[in-house]
Amino acid sequence: MATRAGPQGWGQVCGAGPGSGGANERAPRPGPAGARDAAERVIMAATVRRQRPRRLLCWALVAILLADLLALSDTLAVMSVDLGSESMKVAIVKPGVPMEIVLNKESRRKTPVTVTLKENERFLGDSAAGMAIKNPKATLRYFQHLLGKQADNPHVALYRKRFPEHELNIDPQRQTVRFQISPQLQFSPEEVLGMVLNYSRSLAEDFAEQPIKDAVITVPAFFNQAERRAVLQAARMAGLKVLQLINDNTATALSYGVFRRKDINSTAQNVMFYDMGSGSTVCTIVTYQTVKTKEAGMQPQLQIRGVGFDRTLGGLEMELRLREHLAKLFNEQRKGQKAKDVRENPRAMAKLLREANRLKTVLSANADHMAQIEGLMDDVDFKAKVTRGEFEELCADLFERVPGPVQQALQSAEMSLDEIEQVILVGGATRVPKVQEVLLKAVGKEELGKNINADEAAAMGAVYQAAALSKAFKVKPFVVRDAVIYPILVEFTREVEEEPGVRSLKHNKRVLFSRMGPYPQRKVITFNRYSHDFNFHINYGDLGFLGPEDLRVFGSQNLTTVKLKGVGESFKKYPDYESKGIKAHFNLDESGVLSLDRVESVFETLVEDNPEEESTLTKLGNTISSLFGGGSSSDAKENGTDSVQEEEESPTEGSKDEPGEQGEPKEETEAPVEDTSQPPPAEPKGDAAPEGEKPEEKESGDRSGAQKPDEKGQAGPEGAPPAPEEEKKQKPARKQKMVEEIGVELAVLDLPDLPEDELARSVQKLEDLTLRDLEKQEREKAANSLEAFIFETQDKLYQPEYQEVSTEEQREEISGKLSAASNWLEDEGFGATTVMLKEKLAELRKLCQGLFFRVEERKKWPERLSALDNLLNHSSIFLKGARLIPEMDQIFTEVEMTTLEKVINDTWAWKNATLAEQAKLPATEKPVLLSKDIEAKMMALDREVQYLLNKAKFTKPRPRPKDKNGTRIEPPVNASAGDQGEKVIPPAGQTEEAKPILEPNKEETATEAADSEPLEIGGPGAESEQEEQTAGQKRPLKNDEL
Repeated sequence: MATRAGPQGWGQVCGAGPGSGGANERAPRPGPAGARDAAERVIMAATVRRQRPRRLLCWALVAILLADLLALSDTLAVMSVDLGSESMKVAIVKPGVPMEIVLNKESRRKTPVTVTLKENERFLGDSAAGMAIKNPKATLRYFQHLLGKQADNPHVALYRKRFPEHELNIDPQRQTVRFQISPQLQFSPEEVLGMVLNYSRSLAEDFAEQPIKDAVITVPAFFNQAERRAVLQAARMAGLKVLQLINDNTATALSYGVFRRKDINSTAQNVMFYDMGSGSTVCTIVTYQTVKTKEAGMQPQLQIRGVGFDRTLGGLEMELRLREHLAKLFNEQRKGQKAKDVRENPRAMAKLLREANRLKTVLSANADHMAQIEGLMDDVDFKAKVTRGEFEELCADLFERVPGPVQQALQSAEMSLDEIEQVILVGGATRVPKVQEVLLKAVGKEELGKNINADEAAAMGAVYQAAALSKAFKVKPFVVRDAVIYPILVEFTREVEEEPGVRSLKHNKRVLFSRMGPYPQRKVITFNRYSHDFNFHINYGDLGFLGPEDLRVFGSQNLTTVKLKGVGESFKKYPDYESKGIKAHFNLDESGVLSLDRVESVFETLVEDNPEEESTLTKLGNTISSLFGGGSSSDAKENGTDSVQEEEESPTEGSKDEPGEQGEPKEETEAPVEDTSQPPPAEPKGDAAPEGEKPEEKESGDRSGAQKPDEKGQAGPEGAPPAPEEEKKQKPARKQKMVEEIGVELAVLDLPDLPEDELARSVQKLEDLTLRDLEKQEREKAANSLEAFIFETQDKLYQPEYQEVSTEEQREEISGKLSAASNWLEDEGFGATTVMLKEKLAELRKLCQGLFFRVEERKKWPERLSALDNLLNHSSIFLKGARLIPEMDQIFTEVEMTTLEKVINDTWAWKNATLAEQAKLPATEKPVLLSKDIEAKMMALDREVQYLLNKAKFTKPRPRPKDKNGTRIEPPVNASAGDQGEKVIPPAGQTEEAKPILEPNKEETATEAADSEPLEIGGPGAESEQEEQTAGQKRPLKNDEL
């Protein structure tokens, strides 16, 4: 008897057992049968109990996998954008395509970073570069030099000097510059960069054939906080999710290390990368070696040891020198003609700049070259010979600046050239022979390394990092330790009482992130002796390594003023608690952008507690809290950060009054230890307190140990070793920690970010431009389709195959409509909308539909009819062969063969009748013989044949009866030759052994079928050969002949 459904039934079944009733007691039938049923139910219930947890676990795993797949379905591909001054390279990673450079619409591997903006249209990439000659004022290039800079920055003045055709006005809110294209059109550099990033994403999506949102973007290593935030804002305008802003020198070093992973070992290898691009030069010293990580054991690591740079040394400055030289030559050629200065003509200067770019490239491989421009100005051609010596003389002062970044990098790394194993060239401008000559002399090496793709290395390294940061891919770990270029410190002022009754203000400085220190990392600074609201400042540290000009380009050295609100209220809220200071948590993330995560006021007190009287729920809650770190660890352990103490009680405080950084060496050495043990950017948890913590932080660590007395190696509140359980019960007091969030008001000093409403307007502006571009492309596509249809159809009307199936009146009607549509397209097509163009095309296609249909049907007839004839012939032969199978071996029923015969006859009849009817119709009428009908008849016939073939394929052969002598009855003597050769009939009275009299198994049957002669189809004597075979012969069937 089956148990009832529901919990009661399950409980009764599961409760079966000796003395427990259950299934045995509920068995209604006495005797062996009832006992057997009860036993089966008990066994089944036990099986269910064992399988149920497994099934639940399997379903849980399946649900988790499905959730992960759904979450990753939209982000299976990632991209990287190597943003250069002149051009950009885009790379993608998607399933099946590891690290591939994206080709643009012109099938080129790099795309110009150029945007042309007009009233009603916009051009990007190569199209915009072509428009630079026609409309230089509306074509924006090298605008990255204006990112994060206010109007009084020297780089803004330099940009105006280089490109005087652009009109720059000032944003009164942020004091930055904007491009004034027209009175109605003005764009900030961030908006223009957003257009470029959006265009790069469209290229990547077209190449990957799927949507992409996650990206890693390269930026110059010398970008400061304001410039990096500007790039992030541009990415937000483009709708990109930035996984990381990676320094281009770091991306290049990563690409170099990834492809040489096997050459990296525990011995440190120092490599110098000299990257001279179009706009700037960066020299980087990188150390490669394997390190031990917690997650993956020994893994290769790159560490940025030193960085030097020159913001304005690059290929663009060389081209501008050449442009000025060519302009001077052209003016000299026209000196006696009283012509205008070519420098006053923006279009002519754009032509000269393009020619200077080509000339620089050619002179890198040739000693001289002829510069020539057709119709440079006033329809006057320009032609002049320029030698490499003249070019090097023009740029002599630039070549003298080539060794500068090398010396800066060596000084920041505190290394010498003897420790550098190899110098590798990166960037397009390093192809200039004079640059290589000066650099080789400066580094003192035998040769310069050229074993890296100078143009694409940064893009490939960045896309590798993108794949590593994405959840959709798993890559081999490669530890990256980037370095802080500009140190950052915290400054604050407090009152001190130097003498009794005499109070004065004391200015303090604490270094947060030191120069060439690793990042990403987090830091915590603790302010003691503050019981009311106060302010502190976040500024750049010592920038003495920058020259005077670089300091003016750098901009403001003050980052942020932080105003804290609620400090006094927190003290009033916990009057009986001891203050442990105001803790500010800072984060320098993977993109090198500094942020203040939170500010907290921390208090502690002793709480009387009797462990014996603790309830079970309290103990459980304490256990769970300790597992998840709920208030049981020190502040440094909670956040995995380094701590920078104010050191109120430190005896060395007086020595820090003016310099403010002398007491920080211990804190600076913490970061490498932390990053070596935990290189990924993930925030560590549960790490030991930093070595450089001061006494206040050590007390916090002791308090952490007091809260977890069961932890190994932790000291009690008085520092005593762990005691037994009996002794612990004698210590009722424990320390309780309370954290109060402090309100923070930030005042950005270097460059204010765009307000949210302004950012939303910029996003909407870019979306409107993108939508307008898509509508324009759709309209152009519709216009091109209409124009192509008109021309193609007019040409078809004169082709014989179309004239055969149409009358003169029909062709004249179609031709008249086409001519009218062509005239309309020429006269009114420019103002026609996309809908109007599509409607006009649909009208013409409907008019020509009958003509095209008749031509297409006549083209398909020969092939379709030939296939139908072959199928009918093969089916007829198959049917005849099936009817010749002996009765004892017959596998087809009479109904099946009759059905096939009827389908064959019906198809023959339909074909003959339709062909006869079609022959009576004129060619200009709609045909009755349609290709789709022929295909339907073929499908119906093929379905019947396939059914019989599949039945023959999977039907087992019938066993043959045996006579009284034990021999199998063989086919008649007149069987096929193959069968006679394979089987021997023993004499009467002789008994065969086991093997001859065994029934043929499946393998033997298959072998016999394979050895038999195939069914011959289509031969002239095929029908007579079939009749000669006897009815007792077993006939093999093959489908490949059909």
